[in-house]
Amino acid sequence: MIDLFGYGAFFLSMALTYAIICLGLNVQWGQTGLFNVGVAGFVAIGAYASALLTTPDTPDRLGGFGLPIVAGWIGAALAAGIASFLVGALTVRLRADYLAIATFGVAVMVQLCLLNLQGLTGGPFGIGFIPRPFAATATNPALFAALNLALLLAVVAALYLGLERLLRSPWGRVLRAIREDETAARALGKNADRFRLQAFAIGGAIMGLAGAAQGHFIGFIAPENYQPMLTFQVWAMLIAGGSGNNRGAILGAIVVWGLWAFSAPAIAALFPPDQQARAAALRIVLIGVGLCAILLIRPRGLLGETRTVSRHLPKAKPKP
Repeated sequence: MIDLFGYGAFFLSMALTYAIICLGLNVQWGQTGLFNVGVAGFVAIGAYASALLTTPDTPDRLGGFGLPIVAGWIGAALAAGIASFLVGALTVRLRADYLAIATFGVAVMVQLCLLNLQGLTGGPFGIGFIPRPFAATATNPALFAALNLALLLAVVAALYLGLERLLRSPWGRVLRAIREDETAARALGKNADRFRLQAFAIGGAIMGLAGAAQGHFIGFIAPENYQPMLTFQVWAMLIAGGSGNNRGAILGAIVVWGLWAFSAPAIAALFPPDQQARAAALRIVLIGVGLCAILLIRPRGLLGETRTVSRHLPKAKPKP
Protein backbone atom coordinates (compact mmCIF):
# COMPACT_ATOMS: atom_id res chain seq x y z
CA MET A 1 0.00 0.00 0.00
CA ILE A 2 2.86 2.36 0.80
CA ASP A 3 4.45 1.72 -2.61
CA LEU A 4 1.13 2.30 -4.35
CA PHE A 5 0.61 5.53 -2.45
CA GLY A 6 4.15 6.65 -3.19
CA TYR A 7 3.76 6.02 -6.92
CA GLY A 8 0.41 7.80 -6.96
CA ALA A 9 1.89 10.78 -5.13
CA PHE A 10 4.87 10.85 -7.51
CA PHE A 11 2.57 10.73 -10.53
CA LEU A 12 0.35 13.55 -9.26
CA SER A 13 3.33 15.65 -8.22
CA MET A 14 4.88 15.45 -11.69
CA ALA A 15 1.49 16.14 -13.28
CA LEU A 16 1.10 19.24 -11.10
CA THR A 17 4.49 20.61 -12.21
CA TYR A 18 3.27 20.31 -15.79
CA ALA A 19 -0.01 21.93 -14.74
CA ILE A 20 1.98 24.98 -13.59
CA ILE A 21 3.65 25.19 -17.02
CA CYS A 22 0.23 24.89 -18.67
CA LEU A 23 -1.11 27.74 -16.56
CA GLY A 24 1.75 29.92 -17.78
CA LEU A 25 1.13 28.95 -21.40
CA ASN A 26 -2.57 29.59 -20.93
CA VAL A 27 -1.82 33.21 -20.00
CA GLN A 28 0.21 33.60 -23.19
CA TRP A 29 -1.83 31.61 -25.70
CA GLY A 30 -5.21 30.90 -24.14
CA GLN A 31 -5.83 34.47 -22.99
CA THR A 32 -3.66 36.60 -25.28
CA GLY A 33 -3.08 34.52 -28.41
CA LEU A 34 0.73 34.54 -28.21
CA PHE A 35 2.05 31.46 -30.05
CA ASN A 36 5.03 30.54 -27.87
CA VAL A 37 6.78 27.33 -28.94
CA GLY A 38 9.84 28.03 -26.82
CA VAL A 39 8.28 26.77 -23.59
CA ALA A 40 11.18 24.42 -22.87
CA GLY A 41 13.64 27.31 -22.87
CA PHE A 42 11.83 29.32 -20.20
CA VAL A 43 11.29 26.22 -18.06
CA ALA A 44 15.02 25.50 -18.32
CA ILE A 45 15.93 29.05 -17.28
CA GLY A 46 13.85 28.70 -14.13
CA ALA A 47 15.21 25.25 -13.30
CA TYR A 48 18.85 26.25 -13.67
CA ALA A 49 18.40 29.58 -11.89
CA SER A 50 16.92 27.86 -8.85
CA ALA A 51 19.53 25.10 -8.92
CA LEU A 52 22.40 27.59 -9.02
CA LEU A 53 20.91 29.60 -6.18
CA THR A 54 20.26 26.66 -3.86
CA THR A 55 23.14 24.24 -4.47
CA PRO A 56 26.55 24.76 -2.83
CA ASP A 57 29.61 25.82 -4.82
CA THR A 58 31.77 23.02 -6.26
CA PRO A 59 35.35 23.00 -7.64
CA ASP A 60 34.21 22.04 -11.16
CA ARG A 61 31.31 24.47 -11.41
CA LEU A 62 30.97 28.17 -10.68
CA GLY A 63 27.99 29.56 -8.83
CA GLY A 64 26.08 27.81 -6.12
CA PHE A 65 24.95 30.07 -3.31
CA GLY A 66 23.36 27.55 -0.97
CA LEU A 67 20.23 29.66 -0.46
CA PRO A 68 16.90 28.25 0.84
CA ILE A 69 14.56 26.57 -1.63
CA VAL A 70 12.05 29.42 -1.34
CA ALA A 71 14.70 31.89 -2.49
CA GLY A 72 15.52 29.59 -5.39
CA TRP A 73 11.89 29.42 -6.51
CA ILE A 74 11.50 33.20 -6.31
CA GLY A 75 14.76 33.66 -8.21
CA ALA A 76 13.61 31.17 -10.85
CA ALA A 77 10.37 33.07 -11.46
CA LEU A 78 12.23 36.38 -11.64
CA ALA A 79 14.93 35.04 -13.98
CA ALA A 80 12.43 33.47 -16.36
CA GLY A 81 10.17 36.51 -16.15
CA ILE A 82 13.00 38.90 -17.00
CA ALA A 83 14.14 36.65 -19.85
CA SER A 84 10.56 36.50 -21.15
CA PHE A 85 10.29 40.28 -20.94
CA LEU A 86 13.49 40.77 -22.92
CA VAL A 87 12.50 38.19 -25.53
CA GLY A 88 8.97 39.57 -25.69
CA ALA A 89 10.21 43.12 -26.18
CA LEU A 90 11.76 41.95 -29.44
CA THR A 91 9.15 39.46 -30.62
CA VAL A 92 5.60 40.23 -29.42
CA ARG A 93 5.00 42.50 -32.41
CA LEU A 94 5.52 39.56 -34.75
CA ARG A 95 2.64 37.63 -36.25
CA ALA A 96 1.80 34.20 -34.88
CA ASP A 97 3.96 32.14 -37.25
CA TYR A 98 6.98 34.44 -36.97
CA LEU A 99 6.60 34.57 -33.20
CA ALA A 100 6.62 30.78 -33.12
CA ILE A 101 9.86 30.66 -35.12
CA ALA A 102 11.49 33.30 -32.91
CA THR A 103 10.54 31.63 -29.61
CA PHE A 104 11.65 28.23 -30.93
CA GLY A 105 15.01 29.77 -31.76
CA VAL A 106 15.27 31.16 -28.24
CA ALA A 107 14.61 27.70 -26.76
CA VAL A 108 17.31 26.14 -28.94
CA MET A 109 19.74 28.89 -27.97
CA VAL A 110 19.05 28.32 -24.27
CA GLN A 111 19.69 24.60 -24.61
CA LEU A 112 22.95 25.20 -26.48
CA CYS A 113 24.08 27.57 -23.73
CA LEU A 114 23.28 24.94 -21.10
CA LEU A 115 25.31 22.37 -23.02
CA ASN A 116 28.37 24.55 -23.61
CA LEU A 117 28.65 26.67 -20.44
CA GLN A 118 29.96 23.68 -18.53
CA GLY A 119 31.69 25.76 -15.89
CA LEU A 120 28.34 27.26 -14.88
CA THR A 121 25.68 24.72 -15.82
CA GLY A 122 27.60 21.47 -15.65
CA GLY A 123 27.28 21.02 -19.41
CA PRO A 124 25.76 17.71 -20.58
CA PHE A 125 26.22 16.29 -17.07
CA GLY A 126 23.75 18.77 -15.60
CA ILE A 127 23.42 19.72 -11.94
CA GLY A 128 22.80 17.13 -9.28
CA PHE A 129 22.18 17.08 -5.55
CA ILE A 130 19.58 19.82 -5.83
CA PRO A 131 17.98 20.19 -2.39
CA ARG A 132 14.53 18.65 -2.16
CA PRO A 133 11.69 20.03 -0.04
CA PHE A 134 11.12 18.19 3.23
CA ALA A 135 14.36 16.24 2.79
CA ALA A 136 14.42 15.58 6.54
CA THR A 137 11.43 13.25 6.09
CA ALA A 138 13.04 11.23 3.27
CA THR A 139 13.48 8.25 5.61
CA ASN A 140 9.68 7.96 5.63
CA PRO A 141 8.79 7.60 1.92
CA ALA A 142 5.03 7.92 2.45
CA LEU A 143 5.33 11.11 4.49
CA PHE A 144 7.94 12.56 2.10
CA ALA A 145 5.70 11.94 -0.91
CA ALA A 146 2.62 13.31 0.84
CA LEU A 147 4.36 16.53 1.90
CA ASN A 148 5.75 17.18 -1.58
CA LEU A 149 2.34 16.55 -3.11
CA ALA A 150 0.70 18.90 -0.61
CA LEU A 151 3.24 21.62 -1.42
CA LEU A 152 2.62 21.38 -5.16
CA LEU A 153 -1.14 21.29 -4.62
CA ALA A 154 -0.83 24.51 -2.63
CA VAL A 155 1.27 26.16 -5.36
CA VAL A 156 -1.17 25.14 -8.12
CA ALA A 157 -4.17 26.27 -6.06
CA ALA A 158 -2.56 29.65 -5.32
CA LEU A 159 -1.68 30.19 -8.98
CA TYR A 160 -5.14 29.13 -10.10
CA LEU A 161 -6.92 31.51 -7.73
CA GLY A 162 -4.55 34.37 -8.54
CA LEU A 163 -4.84 33.91 -12.29
CA GLU A 164 -8.61 33.54 -12.15
CA ARG A 165 -8.86 36.83 -10.29
CA LEU A 166 -6.37 38.50 -12.61
CA LEU A 167 -7.94 37.27 -15.84
CA ARG A 168 -11.41 38.35 -14.70
CA SER A 169 -10.12 41.85 -13.99
CA PRO A 170 -10.12 44.68 -16.55
CA TRP A 171 -6.55 43.66 -17.42
CA GLY A 172 -7.68 40.15 -18.31
CA ARG A 173 -10.58 41.44 -20.38
CA VAL A 174 -8.17 43.59 -22.38
CA LEU A 175 -6.07 40.50 -23.11
CA ARG A 176 -9.08 38.65 -24.48
CA ALA A 177 -10.09 41.72 -26.50
CA ILE A 178 -6.63 41.82 -28.08
CA ARG A 179 -6.83 38.11 -28.83
CA GLU A 180 -10.25 38.39 -30.45
CA ASP A 181 -9.90 41.67 -32.35
CA GLU A 182 -6.70 43.64 -31.93
CA THR A 183 -7.87 46.43 -34.24
CA ALA A 184 -10.95 47.07 -32.13
CA ALA A 185 -8.87 47.03 -28.94
CA ARG A 186 -6.46 49.58 -30.38
CA ALA A 187 -9.39 51.73 -31.51
CA LEU A 188 -10.50 51.84 -27.87
CA GLY A 189 -7.12 53.24 -26.85
CA LYS A 190 -5.49 50.03 -25.56
CA ASN A 191 -1.77 49.58 -26.12
CA ALA A 192 -1.81 46.04 -27.47
CA ASP A 193 1.98 45.64 -27.51
CA ARG A 194 2.30 46.62 -23.85
CA PHE A 195 -0.41 44.20 -22.73
CA ARG A 196 1.09 41.43 -24.85
CA LEU A 197 4.48 42.02 -23.28
CA GLN A 198 3.01 41.89 -19.78
CA ALA A 199 1.21 38.62 -20.51
CA PHE A 200 4.33 37.11 -22.08
CA ALA A 201 6.46 38.01 -19.06
CA ILE A 202 3.92 36.72 -16.53
CA GLY A 203 3.50 33.45 -18.43
CA GLY A 204 7.27 33.02 -18.68
CA ALA A 205 7.70 33.65 -14.95
CA ILE A 206 5.15 30.93 -14.18
CA MET A 207 7.00 28.53 -16.50
CA GLY A 208 10.24 29.32 -14.68
CA LEU A 209 8.60 28.56 -11.35
CA ALA A 210 7.47 25.21 -12.76
CA GLY A 211 11.01 24.44 -13.90
CA ALA A 212 12.29 25.12 -10.39
CA ALA A 213 9.58 22.92 -8.86
CA GLN A 214 10.48 20.05 -11.21
CA GLY A 215 14.18 20.40 -10.53
CA HIS A 216 13.80 20.35 -6.77
CA PHE A 217 11.27 17.53 -6.87
CA ILE A 218 13.54 15.26 -8.93
CA GLY A 219 16.85 16.53 -7.53
CA PHE A 220 18.67 16.58 -10.87
CA ILE A 221 18.49 18.61 -14.09
CA ALA A 222 20.29 18.29 -17.43
CA PRO A 223 19.97 20.00 -20.83
CA GLU A 224 18.37 16.90 -22.38
CA ASN A 225 15.36 17.42 -20.10
CA TYR A 226 14.47 20.62 -21.98
CA GLN A 227 14.30 19.50 -25.58
CA PRO A 228 11.46 20.55 -27.94
CA MET A 229 9.57 17.42 -26.84
CA LEU A 230 8.74 19.22 -23.60
CA THR A 231 7.10 22.03 -25.55
CA PHE A 232 5.06 19.51 -27.54
CA GLN A 233 3.86 17.83 -24.35
CA VAL A 234 2.76 21.10 -22.76
CA TRP A 235 0.91 22.23 -25.87
CA ALA A 236 -0.85 18.87 -26.07
CA MET A 237 -1.86 19.24 -22.42
CA LEU A 238 -3.30 22.71 -22.88
CA ILE A 239 -5.19 21.88 -26.07
CA ALA A 240 -6.58 18.64 -24.64
CA GLY A 241 -7.70 20.32 -21.44
CA GLY A 242 -9.13 23.43 -23.03
CA SER A 243 -7.26 26.54 -24.11
CA GLY A 244 -8.41 29.67 -22.31
CA ASN A 245 -9.63 27.76 -19.25
CA ASN A 246 -7.33 27.46 -16.23
CA ARG A 247 -9.18 24.41 -14.94
CA GLY A 248 -8.80 22.86 -18.37
CA ALA A 249 -5.06 23.53 -18.30
CA ILE A 250 -4.73 21.66 -15.01
CA LEU A 251 -6.96 18.78 -16.12
CA GLY A 252 -5.19 18.47 -19.46
CA ALA A 253 -1.81 18.24 -17.73
CA ILE A 254 -3.02 15.36 -15.55
CA VAL A 255 -4.70 13.49 -18.43
CA VAL A 256 -1.84 13.76 -20.93
CA TRP A 257 0.81 13.05 -18.32
CA GLY A 258 -1.17 9.98 -17.30
CA LEU A 259 -1.30 8.82 -20.91
CA TRP A 260 2.44 9.42 -21.24
CA ALA A 261 3.41 7.74 -17.96
CA PHE A 262 1.13 4.71 -17.96
CA SER A 263 1.74 3.89 -21.62
CA ALA A 264 5.51 3.60 -21.10
CA PRO A 265 5.64 0.06 -19.62
CA ALA A 266 3.12 -1.37 -22.08
CA ILE A 267 4.81 0.08 -25.16
CA ALA A 268 8.33 -0.75 -23.94
CA ALA A 269 7.29 -4.40 -23.57
CA LEU A 270 6.47 -4.55 -27.29
CA PHE A 271 10.07 -3.86 -28.35
CA PRO A 272 13.39 -5.54 -27.52
CA PRO A 273 15.94 -3.58 -25.45
CA ASP A 274 17.89 -2.48 -28.53
CA GLN A 275 14.79 -0.88 -30.10
CA GLN A 276 13.54 1.29 -27.27
CA ALA A 277 13.91 4.37 -29.46
CA ARG A 278 10.96 3.07 -31.45
CA ALA A 279 9.01 2.68 -28.23
CA ALA A 280 9.66 6.35 -27.37
CA ALA A 281 8.49 7.41 -30.83
CA LEU A 282 5.35 5.31 -30.46
CA ARG A 283 4.53 7.10 -27.19
CA ILE A 284 4.58 10.41 -29.08
CA VAL A 285 2.26 8.94 -31.69
CA LEU A 286 -0.04 7.74 -28.91
CA ILE A 287 -0.29 11.25 -27.48
CA GLY A 288 -1.11 12.58 -30.94
CA VAL A 289 -3.83 9.99 -31.44
CA GLY A 290 -5.24 10.66 -27.98
CA LEU A 291 -5.27 14.40 -28.65
CA CYS A 292 -7.10 13.87 -31.96
CA ALA A 293 -9.66 11.65 -30.23
CA ILE A 294 -10.30 14.28 -27.53
CA LEU A 295 -10.71 17.06 -30.09
CA LEU A 296 -13.08 14.97 -32.21
CA ILE A 297 -15.32 14.44 -29.19
CA ARG A 298 -14.70 17.81 -27.50
CA PRO A 299 -13.47 20.30 -30.14
CA ARG A 300 -12.77 22.96 -27.48
CA GLY A 301 -10.99 20.52 -25.17
CA LEU A 302 -12.21 18.68 -22.10
CA LEU A 303 -13.09 21.97 -20.40
CA GLY A 304 -13.50 24.61 -23.06
CA GLU A 305 -13.29 28.32 -22.42
CA THR A 306 -16.41 29.86 -20.92
CA ARG A 307 -17.24 32.98 -22.87
CA THR A 308 -18.92 35.75 -20.91
CA VAL A 309 -20.17 38.92 -22.55
CA SER A 310 -20.51 40.77 -19.25
CA ARG A 311 -20.74 39.65 -15.66
CA HIS A 312 -23.29 42.43 -15.10
CA LEU A 313 -25.79 40.95 -17.55
CA PRO A 314 -28.23 38.29 -16.34
CA LYS A 315 -27.91 34.83 -17.78
CA ALA A 316 -30.01 34.26 -20.88
CA LYS A 317 -33.13 32.23 -20.19
CA PRO A 318 -33.66 29.21 -22.43
CA LYS A 319 -36.39 29.54 -25.03
CA PRO A 320 -39.54 27.54 -24.37
